[in-house]
Amino acid sequence: MHPRSVVAKTEESAILNATRLTNCYRKALISLNQVTQSDHRVRQRIISPSLSSTGKQKDEHLIIQLLSCVFFVTVQGMSKEQMIDIRKRNCNPMIMKVTYYKKPVFIHQGYMQWLWDVDGKRYLDLFAGVATVSVGHCHPKVTAATEQQLKKLWHTTNIYVYPPLHEYCEKLASYLPDPLKVIYFTNSGSEANDLAMLMARLHTGNYDIITFRGSYHGGSPQAMGLTSNAIYKYPIANGLGCTTTMCPDVFRGPWGGSHCRDSPVQTTRECSCSHGHCVANEQYIEQLKETLATSVPSRIAAFFGEPIQGVGGSVQYPKNYLKEAYKLVREKGGICIADEVQTGFGRTGSHFWGFQGHDVVPDMVTMAKGIGNGFPLGAVVTTPEIAASFTKGVHFNTFGGNPVACAVASSVLDAIQEDGTQQISLEVGTYLLTELAKLRDKYEIVGDVRGKGLQIGVEMVKDKSPVTKVNQSYSVFFSPLKTFRIQPPMCITKEDADFFLAIFNQSLYNYMERR
Repeated sequence: MHPRSVVAKTEESAILNATRLTNCYRKALISLNQVTQSDHRVRQRIISPSLSSTGKQKDEHLIIQLLSCVFFVTVQGMSKEQMIDIRKRNCNPMIMKVTYYKKPVFIHQGYMQWLWDVDGKRYLDLFAGVATVSVGHCHPKVTAATEQQLKKLWHTTNIYVYPPLHEYCEKLASYLPDPLKVIYFTNSGSEANDLAMLMARLHTGNYDIITFRGSYHGGSPQAMGLTSNAIYKYPIANGLGCTTTMCPDVFRGPWGGSHCRDSPVQTTRECSCSHGHCVANEQYIEQLKETLATSVPSRIAAFFGEPIQGVGGSVQYPKNYLKEAYKLVREKGGICIADEVQTGFGRTGSHFWGFQGHDVVPDMVTMAKGIGNGFPLGAVVTTPEIAASFTKGVHFNTFGGNPVACAVASSVLDAIQEDGTQQISLEVGTYLLTELAKLRDKYEIVGDVRGKGLQIGVEMVKDKSPVTKVNQSYSVFFSPLKTFRIQPPMCITKEDADFFLAIFNQSLYNYMERR
């Protein structure tokens, strides 16, 4: 163990989603003017900016004007070489498989939208630990609430009655529409979706569940069946009773036009639909009807859907699709489940929950990730009637809803309100989408920009030329390469967005020059 003092000097990095991206897009770096160690105006504000009542960081303009700073980080711990050696030798090889960088990023410290590595280099975080850090790394209010609860009571189970669980249950329920008022806590999104499957089957007496192709609902043995992506599948029995239907993707799918999405940015595909009428939506609903008619029994248990697909690439559906799909599913005896693991807690900007943007009320909502700002917590929220079916047997979760998790999650809700993060998601997200659309129009390899709030996807393509028509009704675009998923902590500023846009633009330009 060797302590070392490190000084951050002249480089800044923007952390982009590196998931399965080509090497040219894995990390964007920008060199900035060096400032001296004596520049006290910025040095302290970088790591501990004060927060106003609106949640905006004071003196942010100084940080943006000077961007580079001299920031002292004292790191006491293993060398990079030691960590990589242990990672290879003692950690399950799966974590090496998901390390997408050729040169891994060694993260040491975080504050709000910023991260520092063990060398003191500062990064703008645009992925938030896979859309998990909702209100900011080491948010002062959340940190204080955690410390306070740790001094009081770490753990007991819901066999006993303790204030944090009941205070948070009541608070969280107030954010959901009637009749979604009954909550069961888990430790993750996979656990929540597992439990939702069980509850749906118990309540309806039916077994089959429908999900979208391209969906991701977790990697546990049961949730693996809901997940429709080959790389997350293992050659074992899984997914019994789970059936997929065509994802109504208006960019990659066979149907789509220029008015389909509830987004500031539409596809560049043309359509002749009149106002309020969407041919693409009708075609995708027909696909769902065909699935219901041919691939499942006459009565089903549930339909699972993310309001915006996350791992699938921030995919949005036609505006009225979920409303019509819910109606069809309920006619078949099924309940409708909204997976809000990535879209919840104001990330889409216009609404607190993603399903609200579709003008629907599901029968069940699953959530995790942003609920605890990185602290392990998940939840299933449903109606009293569906919850009552769960008591047919006994289910117990040792850590779900423990005192510390509930204290953390309660403070996250407070921070969302006090910092105005939903409004930030709306304003900064809309700005990002609009500016990214300009880059789409500028570069041949940017195929699509989509999303709402701070749930954004930028899909890279080989080129934008349509292939020959498959039939008279539609044409299909070339298979895309990869999608950047931009889901930063919801404390990001417009100046941060400009910083990222400048880097991204330069990266695209450099790639096109080399190509």
